[in-house]
Amino acid sequence: MLMAHPAVLTDLVAQYEALRALEASAGDLETQQRLDDVSYTLCVATGTQDVDTALTAARHQLLGARAAAGSLLTADAV
Repeated sequence: MLMAHPAVLTDLVAQYEALRALEASAGDLETQQRLDDVSYTLCVATGTQDVDTALTAARHQLLGARAAAGSLLTADAV
């Protein structure tokens, strides 16, 4: 399975969270459409079918990406 780049997932999660907050305060049609679009993209990027599962998968992938990136560093390299 293809996996989205961590930067893409980070951006999608941030957009989703910002739009959810905006939806709670504004709740207009444009915000809802943008939220639907980001939710769909998150699902596609994570290979899931609902946004809650997509967020969980994205966060899990991001944690794994950080751990893998950190594992390349050694005490001698810092």
